[in-house]
Amino acid sequence: MRIPYAPGTLRAMPLALPLDAHLHTDLSPDAAVPIDAYAALARDRGIAEIAITDHIDFVTGEPACGYADYDRRLRMVRDAAERWAGEPAIRLGLEVTYEQAVEGEIAEYLRDHAYDYVIGSVHMSRRGPFRDEEAAAAWCAGRTPREATGFYFDEVEQAIRSGLFDTIGHLDFVKRYVQPYLGPFAYEPHADIYDRLLRALVETGTALEVNASGLRQAPGEPYPAPVVVDRFRELGGRHVVAGSDAHRIEQFAFGLPDVYRAIGEAGFREVTFRRGGRGGAGRSADRVAIELSRELVADLVGEEA
Repeated sequence: MRIPYAPGTLRAMPLALPLDAHLHTDLSPDAAVPIDAYAALARDRGIAEIAITDHIDFVTGEPACGYADYDRRLRMVRDAAERWAGEPAIRLGLEVTYEQAVEGEIAEYLRDHAYDYVIGSVHMSRRGPFRDEEAAAAWCAGRTPREATGFYFDEVEQAIRSGLFDTIGHLDFVKRYVQPYLGPFAYEPHADIYDRLLRALVETGTALEVNASGLRQAPGEPYPAPVVVDRFRELGGRHVVAGSDAHRIEQFAFGLPDVYRAIGEAGFREVTFRRGGRGGAGRSADRVAIELSRELVADLVGEEA
C-alpha cells in the first residue's frame, strides 16, 4: 500500500542514491554551475553517478541553439570524469529540445555525435504561447486546462514515438505554466492524456523520467506525480530514471529522495540508464539496469532490508 505522499519529507536524509541523470552546467544558457561543483556534492552526498545533460536546441533563435559545440561538451565531461576517477562516475548526456519540425535534424545530429545518454524534452519556446506571462494569460483565457495544454502533450507523444531518446524529460512540465491561470493540473480529469503518453513509452521501450524540479516549482510535485509513476507500472512500464534537473548549485539533488521514493513505491527496484553505445533504435541493447539496494528501498518505502 502506498504511504501518503508528502513532498520534502526525505530531503534531509543521507542520500546514498545511485544516480542523478539530469544536471545542467555552465554549458547550458540557463545554468551557471561548474561541473566540478556537482561532482564534489555528489561525492559528499553519496550519489554514485551523475549525467551532465546540457541543453541543445535546433531552431535558430532559441537559447541553446549553437550555444556549446560537441567537442567542448565532450572535453568538459571526459576531463572531469578523469579528475574524479569514478567517485562519482560522470557521464556525457544531452537534453534535446524536441520539435517535430526539426526531428530530421535532431536524428542526424544524434547519429553523428556519440552521447552516453540522451533526454528528449518539450520546452516552452520563444515562439510559443507560454513565452512570457502576458502571452500565457492570453492563451489560457477562456480555455480549459485540457485545451490549453493539448499542443504540448501532442508534441511529447511525437517525441516518444520518434524513438530518438533514452527518456523523455519532465513529461508534464506544462502544468507549471498553466497553474497560475487555470489552477493545478489534476491527474484524474486528464488520466486519458497520461495513459496515451505512458502507453507510447511502453510501446517504444522509452524510459519514464521522474523529474524532481517540479518540487521546487509551482506544482509542488515531481514531473510526473507519483500517481502517474504508479500507472506507468500498471500499464507494463519497465524503465524509469531519476533526475533533479538542477540548474543552480543549490538545486543539486533537491527532491531527489522524494523521486526515488515515488519510484520505489510504484514497485520499481531498478532505474534504467545508458552509458554509451548505440542511441536511437539500438539503445535497448546498451541500457543498464541500476539496482536499488535493499537498504535504500527499506529507507524509502519501509520494506525490510
